[in-house]
Amino acid sequence: MGERELEGLVSVSRPVLVGRLLQLDAAGGVTSAHVRAGAQLAGVHPRTVWRWVEAARSEGRVERRRRARFELSDEAWEVLAQAGGNVSVLYRHLEECGDGDAGVSLASVYRAVQRELAAGRVLPDRAVVRRARAERETRQALSDLAVGGVGTGTPSACAAGGPASLLTSAGRGTAPAGDVPGVVVPVGAQAVRTASVRAVAEAVGQAMAAGGAACVFGDAGRGKTVALRMALSDPPVGWGVSWVRVPVRPSVSELRRAVFEALVLPGRFPHRSAEADERIVGALDEARVLVVDEAQRLPVPCLEYLQSLWDHPQARMALVLCGAGSERAVARVPQLASRVCAWQEVGRLAGSEVAATVSAFHPLWAGVVGGEVAWIDQSCTHGVFRTWAALTTHLQNALLTVPDAAVDRALLRRLFRRLSPPV
Repeated sequence: MGERELEGLVSVSRPVLVGRLLQLDAAGGVTSAHVRAGAQLAGVHPRTVWRWVEAARSEGRVERRRRARFELSDEAWEVLAQAGGNVSVLYRHLEECGDGDAGVSLASVYRAVQRELAAGRVLPDRAVVRRARAERETRQALSDLAVGGVGTGTPSACAAGGPASLLTSAGRGTAPAGDVPGVVVPVGAQAVRTASVRAVAEAVGQAMAAGGAACVFGDAGRGKTVALRMALSDPPVGWGVSWVRVPVRPSVSELRRAVFEALVLPGRFPHRSAEADERIVGALDEARVLVVDEAQRLPVPCLEYLQSLWDHPQARMALVLCGAGSERAVARVPQLASRVCAWQEVGRLAGSEVAATVSAFHPLWAGVVGGEVAWIDQSCTHGVFRTWAALTTHLQNALLTVPDAAVDRALLRRLFRRLSPPV
């Protein structure tokens, strides 16, 4: 059998050949004969084999250096959709923009488009893309108008029934607990519209106006969920509100089912995820606020799933993520964090508003002097509204079960011990 016949039957890959040559080099050196024989087996020129060996010595690399592959951004995909799939139009757009895509060949753009299509990405109809862009521009204009009107006393252009009208629904005062769905307070208490409630309502209103996302965060017990319930108890006309109950450590499939149930979709939950997502996105075609409470439980894949729903061109939704630590969870997904147009922290009750707030919250505190309320706050509640609600319940029970009970510091100290574990 001749040398050329042997060369056609036997071949060797670059990593194997370079690894063997490095072994020979360590044992006593690589000769030109070794390199020529290796080049015949690999089907390359001997100079190529010498370059391989040098790259392994200097860089520790035995594989071919991978070139940076051109990828299409969401903006480029939208341009392609508006052009009806004409790659030449997209190529000219990239050349005109020059945003890091200068020098990319037309063939590279074609290959990138083919990869996206093979991966299942679909080009939407041009009319759908144009309508979605017009809606985004309108929502941004509404957002600008809403932000300009907040806190100035000047009526905004959409205060007559658009998303920004939500900002006016959280004025000062109280509301009966029964008027706020999902808010549970002690018997005889009323939900109080505090400064935090007004701030949360403003943040959610901006997210609705912009069609964006809002993140409501703060330590446990500060009233984040209550503030959201009050802010969304009477949404603007044309808007629906859906509350997603997040399981503990959910998977994407469990979150998908939770969203499906929150939207109250008819029929059984589909077994195929593609069918379930199709029905979910179809329901989000109408203006809707999707509230995800306890969002700090969500792992990164679940947050990315919510982002994919929000990014869908058919969806018309404002996403509200709420929970103690939700801001840290969202920060783990920069793509989602960049879409949050309102970050709102719910803090403790300020010392100056505690007396007025708890007096409006329950009649039990209406007759307590301000100095005593301040002492209770410093000794036990520390501006945490949930602790005030629990203390109110314990005080009610004590007054109902103990004859002639007097509200004094001795009674309150005894109740304080029920509100915190032993140190």
